[in-house]
Amino acid sequence: MGLAEDIHQAKFRSAHQKAAINIIYTYNWLMERVRDMLSEEGLTNQQFNVLRILRGSQPEPLSTLQIRERMLDKMSDTSRIVDRLVKKKLVSKKTCKHDKRLVDICITQYGLNLLARIDKKEAMLDDSLKNLSDEEATLLSDVLDKIRAQRTIAEG
Repeated sequence: MGLAEDIHQAKFRSAHQKAAINIIYTYNWLMERVRDMLSEEGLTNQQFNVLRILRGSQPEPLSTLQIRERMLDKMSDTSRIVDRLVKKKLVSKKTCKHDKRLVDICITQYGLNLLARIDKKEAMLDDSLKNLSDEEATLLSDVLDKIRAQRTIAEG
């Protein structure tokens, strides 16, 4: 089905409006699949994002500010998310050796093991785009980058 059928809207103001609505609709569709996958492990999207960021920085710790800069959802309350991950023993917090005002955050072995389990399930997410060829997936990614580049130019 196409967007018009999915949302029961036959007319759009313009092709650009339809594209914008389609991006939002598809984002929500994908996020529902991600939420389903992560809920089996007791994680939210934001917690998963923090864990992946910390795994990528290993063995170097990161501050909450550095994590926030790398987050997909920039509006996330990073400190609160990290505190919840500490309670789940998925990350650890220690006072920074170089600056006692900062806190170093690292992923624990338990957190790495959890991500390894989720990695095996991520093929499910890739399957969400299986009807695209590699070339189409690359083109889609490039077009989305182009949209954000326009925003950056307008803001700059």
